[in-house]
Amino acid sequence: QVQLVESGGGSVQAGGSLRLSCVTSGRAVSSYGMGWFRQAPGKEREFVAYISRGGVITDYADSVKGRFTISRDNAKNTVFLQMNSLKPEDTAVYYCAAAFFTNRPAEVSSYGDWGQGTQVTVSS
Repeated sequence: QVQLVESGGGSVQAGGSLRLSCVTSGRAVSSYGMGWFRQAPGKEREFVAYISRGGVITDYADSVKGRFTISRDNAKNTVFLQMNSLKPEDTAVYYCAAAFFTNRPAEVSSYGDWGQGTQVTVSS
């Protein structure tokens, strides 16, 4: 089992940038594929980005491709989400999640451990 704590959220204007961090403890983060999801009020939790254990494979939701970048530093047990060119529709609570094994990284059910979330608010 792994514990996850997100940070880095905040309020920015459209076009701005934020960098989210997810620090893990417990089992080494190198054992997990890691994902970022988000949930806006009244909406279902949705996939944002995924990175494989070694960082070789990444995947993104179409809505964030070209604007968001997921990365990881296994030595520091940390996963990042760099978010550029933010839009009001990116406003949501962002969650970090860990998957011990998955071939469906975009599905919520693939992840067994979740952080508490960090709020991102983008104003127009």
